[in-house]
Amino acid sequence: MPETESIRALTGHDAAAWSQIRLEALDREPAAFGSSAEEHRALPHETVLSRLAHSPEKFVLGAFHGDRLIGTAGFYRDTSLKGRHKGHVWGVYVTRDFRGRGIARALMNALIDRAATVPGLEQILISVASGQAAAKQLYLSLGFEPFGCEPRALKMAGLTSMKTTCCSELPAHPLECGHYFG
Repeated sequence: MPETESIRALTGHDAAAWSQIRLEALDREPAAFGSSAEEHRALPHETVLSRLAHSPEKFVLGAFHGDRLIGTAGFYRDTSLKGRHKGHVWGVYVTRDFRGRGIARALMNALIDRAATVPGLEQILISVASGQAAAKQLYLSLGFEPFGCEPRALKMAGLTSMKTTCCSELPAHPLECGHYFG
């Protein structure tokens, strides 16, 4: 990532900037996300603030060019007793003007590094919609392995798209993600 960019956890002070870039993502790439721009516009400010309230087990990272938020990646740990060993990535997006500069890779590396410090976390899951070839290639290059496809996972305007779910084990927990059906 170029030296003029930085990555940090977002807070409630970043709510307006995050809301704006999230809306941009949902407007420009509607097939890439499970949420819609309409749903995002209807979110109460308190919900936006709660999404940005970070802890080791839940956070949103932002990539900045100066003071401008240009990319995001979210993480949350599964809260169920049987699922607490898993974390989930959501909302990965880089604004078009800054794509192709390694910013998404830097965001994902920072997210993985931070998630790896969560005690008991063994694996991270991410889903990628069909048609998102660059995102899928990035996740594969970072060690995520596809293990399942959900046909018709997303539906809008009568059209459906498939989602592929990928898994990455954290280094201390080699679990052979992608080899569950043997």
